[in-house]
Amino acid sequence: MVYRFDQFEVDDREFRLSEGGTPVPLEPKALRLLIYLIENRNRLVRKQELLDKVWPDAMVTENALTRAIGLLRKALNEDSRAPRYLETVPTAGYRFIAVVTVADEIPASQPVAQKQSTLLRSQVRASDKWIPVAGILLLVVAAAGTFLYLRHSKPVLTEKDTVVLADFDNSTGDPVFDETLRQGVSVQLEQSPFLSLIEEDRVQQVLRQMGQPADTRLTPPIAREVCVRTASTAVLEGSIAPLGSQYVLGLRAKDCQTGKVLVEEQVQASRKEDVLGALDQIAEKFRIRLGESLATVEKYDTPLAEATTPSLEALKAYSLGLDKLAAGANTDSLPFFSHAVELDPNFATAYARMSTAYTNLREPELAAENIRKAYDLREKTSEQERLRIEVGYYWRGTGELEKAVSAYELLLQNYPRDFTPHGGLGLLYSRLGDIDRATQEAREALRLLPDNAANYQNLAARLVSLNRFGEAEAVYKLSDERKLPYAGRAKSLYLLAFLEGDQVRMAQLAASAMGKRDQEDAMLGAQADTEDWYGRVKAARIFTGRSMASALNNGAKETAAAHQVYGAMFEAQLGNSARSRAEVAAALKLAPDRDVRTMGALTLAEAGDTASAEKLAAALDKDFPLDTLIQRYWLPTIRAEIALQRKNPGQAIDLLPPAVPFDLANPENVTNPCLYPVYVRGKAYLALHDGNRAAAEFQKYIDHRGMVRNSPIAMLARLQLGRAYAMTGDAAKAKAAYQDFLTTWKDADPDIPILQQAKAEYAKLP
Repeated sequence: MVYRFDQFEVDDREFRLSEGGTPVPLEPKALRLLIYLIENRNRLVRKQELLDKVWPDAMVTENALTRAIGLLRKALNEDSRAPRYLETVPTAGYRFIAVVTVADEIPASQPVAQKQSTLLRSQVRASDKWIPVAGILLLVVAAAGTFLYLRHSKPVLTEKDTVVLADFDNSTGDPVFDETLRQGVSVQLEQSPFLSLIEEDRVQQVLRQMGQPADTRLTPPIAREVCVRTASTAVLEGSIAPLGSQYVLGLRAKDCQTGKVLVEEQVQASRKEDVLGALDQIAEKFRIRLGESLATVEKYDTPLAEATTPSLEALKAYSLGLDKLAAGANTDSLPFFSHAVELDPNFATAYARMSTAYTNLREPELAAENIRKAYDLREKTSEQERLRIEVGYYWRGTGELEKAVSAYELLLQNYPRDFTPHGGLGLLYSRLGDIDRATQEAREALRLLPDNAANYQNLAARLVSLNRFGEAEAVYKLSDERKLPYAGRAKSLYLLAFLEGDQVRMAQLAASAMGKRDQEDAMLGAQADTEDWYGRVKAARIFTGRSMASALNNGAKETAAAHQVYGAMFEAQLGNSARSRAEVAAALKLAPDRDVRTMGALTLAEAGDTASAEKLAAALDKDFPLDTLIQRYWLPTIRAEIALQRKNPGQAIDLLPPAVPFDLANPENVTNPCLYPVYVRGKAYLALHDGNRAAAEFQKYIDHRGMVRNSPIAMLARLQLGRAYAMTGDAAKAKAAYQDFLTTWKDADPDIPILQQAKAEYAKLP
């Protein structure tokens, strides 16, 4: 027999080991040991068995075996800490783990025999020679036997099992296969509604728990430990090796507890350009061998070149981008995704992941632009990815939140083992104002994916919105115990500390975010809000400027403009109309995206520039005709504010009913303003001298402290509540509300117009 693995060849007839055709000198006993291990590959061979078979006529100790293994490792250029060929099973023995081809065997590279006719055709095409009838009959019998075996053999995995995908062992010397093949197999296996791969972010979190860098290569030993720590069932190990001018690809599944090989397959690719097609073959075989039904394999089996890209280089760039994205390095991921779409402009999933990165970076216009590109190309993806793109398109592209919910539900229906939709549904229901449903989905996401850092963050945020601060603290603590960091964690804990009145902790958390990309500007914006909450407007302006500078330093113009326009909104509420209008104009010039235009329109209306506000509102109506929150939350609020400024509070009330179901919505932008329709409605009732209804609206700010957090307008709502009670004649409640406001603003800048008004009004109370 002639055995080949990677660049090595072992000829047991000539009793020779060679590398790339060049003989490798090796002691006879060491070579005999290698041959025996290859003959028993993928099986644990006990030490005593090796001693008996390799040294049958000699009395030797384990030292001889250890020495021979050392000689083999040296000859094979192998590091025992990251074995590619000889795996040591401590105290037990050794296992040969490389993919081996045998020259005397028919290559195991033909397409899987899930369909007899497909197998027959592929084998006939494999030769230009005429195949006799008897040969064809033998092929048919072989195909039928394989087909029946696959149909009736016991499944290796069940629908409850999860698997870990290790990095491919690339011995070709061609770096284009690094990262690329693992990503290709991942895409193929993720199409399966039966199989469940451990997510990349979860793998990286487990690596951190192991004391390893998040970008640690998943060698078989590392992958096996990840498998054990995630309570998974199997590790999938892949390899690619040269075979003359061809390539041999191998994939095997090993029990992560015992190391036993569960399934092993090999295929060959004639050319580099055929490698992705070979991955299709091997993934298809694996899915069936692992226990998936033929029906779902046939239904969800988009070729890799169609599901992603036919370009190996583009797939590699995409894979590197995914690694950065999973690690939370959103900014760093973008150059890789951009390079991927430069190499293949039809790479739909690369556009989709760019949209995700821009969303995380709070750049909504760029997020929308890229998800629209992905949506236009969605037919060039797998079924699962198509549904994911549709979710993103309705959410980020058109803003049709109800359709995004429906797309998520269809994704769950077709892929019940894909648990990520629960987290997304939690966020969507929060946007739609259904906080209870949002909390249920967030809790379910955490239950199903307890090693996902974002799930802790999302559940805690929902609990904070429900004023359940202690429960939120417990969720954050559990996240810390599991060592699951999250980019937005410092700001979230800062806001929770604000709600609990812990200023020391607020200062510590604020300091911890300084100098950290993707965190600093958000924290500075939160500090600006806190200063405004206490009426320290001059200090708030400084923090707003710093938050803008930090965002611009990261190239995030949309984020910087959002900070600016939100600061302008509060200036308008305080009566600083000229300054407010100037800030809006600057923000619109910097980044006139949807969010900046929306907040700018509301701010200009409040500042008395109703003509400009009306013009912006009309443009929003035209540009975002399907956007749920634009049409049913923001435009009614903007138009009601315009009516108020034009001294028509009755019209304002008539314009606001579409927003009522969304009163508790959590609009998605950098400043996270909540309850704006409530505030405008309350002001309209005040203008109508309906104190009771006005008080009911402003009371919502008190009742939903966890939702409004440190929003400066929530503090102004306390003043408005005092005015409403004064209007009803309830002096006691009016005084209490005024005192709440004035006490909080005891250190406020003294020249604020609304503060001077409040003091004068309080002095007149009976």
